[in-house]
Amino acid sequence: MTSFLGNKRPILSQIASHRTASIGAVIIILLIGIALCAPMISPHHPVEQHLEDRLQSFSHEYPLGTDHLGRCILSRIFHGARVSLLVAVSVVIAGLSIGLLFGVIAGYYGGMADWLIVRLIDLWLAFPNLILILVIVGIFGQSIFNLTFALSIVNWQGYTRLVRGMVLSEKQKEFVLAARALGVSNRRIILHHILPGCLGPIFVIAALNMGHVILSIAGLGFLGLGPPPPTPEWGSILNDGLLFLRSAPHLMFFPGFAISFTVLAFTLLGDGLRDIFDPRGRFFQN
Repeated sequence: MTSFLGNKRPILSQIASHRTASIGAVIIILLIGIALCAPMISPHHPVEQHLEDRLQSFSHEYPLGTDHLGRCILSRIFHGARVSLLVAVSVVIAGLSIGLLFGVIAGYYGGMADWLIVRLIDLWLAFPNLILILVIVGIFGQSIFNLTFALSIVNWQGYTRLVRGMVLSEKQKEFVLAARALGVSNRRIILHHILPGCLGPIFVIAALNMGHVILSIAGLGFLGLGPPPPTPEWGSILNDGLLFLRSAPHLMFFPGFAISFTVLAFTLLGDGLRDIFDPRGRFFQN
């Protein structure tokens, strides 16, 4: 498998030459640009109310219309991208960090540490994710931080299982056995010999999981478990438009399209990375 570390230029070149990965990457870059520049490109403040303009259709002043409180839909979608991407990236980084730590410990050192981590994963998987999120949000309240924390708590197990399996495979290879025989420290073996061979599948799963996390954020926001109003978030924007589905369908169509478009972008990038890192399908089986 191609190493991800120390070989960034060829990897970026392969992404650029791979149609699926490049399309996903371009869309993601566009979304990040929109999120970063939202205050500058939004025609209105996302929470500013104009009751006299409520439920307006498309116009020059409101390109995507307004909601039931006269707030600009386009501005709220732009700012909602900041919330969704910020939370999703934070959740994936947190889950990946925990998964790397536990997976390396379980896979490399084995023994009691491996047994305890595997049993912890089994115990964690026995509880429905939605119940855990409800408990966390119910105890600590609604906020972007609490939403990120709740989703991170339920998203580390998959990374741990993947990393553990990869480390178990990598540590049996001859160059790792030779390094151990030469007295190389465990830390150096892990960082320089084992992890570089594991990062390909890890980043594929992380890219695919970004789409799943964004859907989870939108779903929780739709259920009223996301950031508190009037914070613009795609799921809560969908919920706001539910009562006006027949009279003003654009209130749900555009945030729904934003969610689908973003999830599609990360799925395309993940599929492309899978082809790049694992063209023979050795690590990713249906």
